[in-house]
Amino acid sequence: PLKLKDSLLKAYLDPKKIKYIVIHCSDTPNTEIVNAEDIHKMHLKFGWHGIGYHKVILKSGKVSNGRPDYWVGAHAFGINHVSLGVCLIGKNKFNDNQFKSLRKVILDWRAQFPSAIIKGHKDAIKTEKTCPNFDVNKWLISQKIKNV
Repeated sequence: PLKLKDSLLKAYLDPKKIKYIVIHCSDTPNTEIVNAEDIHKMHLKFGWHGIGYHKVILKSGKVSNGRPDYWVGAHAFGINHVSLGVCLIGKNKFNDNQFKSLRKVILDWRAQFPSAIIKGHKDAIKTEKTCPNFDVNKWLISQKIKNV
C-alpha cells in the first residue's frame, strides 16, 4: 500500500512545476496513417507504461489525447516530470490542419502554464534526434506566439 501510493505520487505531474511544452513528431513515414492508439502500442513495446505524449495531432488535424495532462509523460528524458508533450504524426511534412491544431494545443497549454518554455524535442534535451524536424522558434514567431 505505501509503495503503491509512492509510485502513484511519482506518476503525478504537478501543474505548478510545468516548465516546458515539448513539440515532437512521430518520425513515422509521412504517408503512413498513424493514430494515438498505434503510438500507445509502440510505446508499450518499448516497455513504457503506454503512450508517452499528452496530445497527438493526426494528419487530419484531429487532436487525440494521450496521457492525461496530470500524468508524467515519457517523451523527453530528464524533463518528463516538468513538461507536457505533443506529437505531430509524420516525419517532416506536416499539413496546415496539423499546424492549426498545434497552435490551439500550444495556446491552451500556454493559458494554463504561462511561464512554460516551448521547445522542439531536439532543443529541449541533449539528443541526437532531429524531432520535430522543423524550427519551433521560427514557427512560434510566424504564429505570433511569444516564447518565455
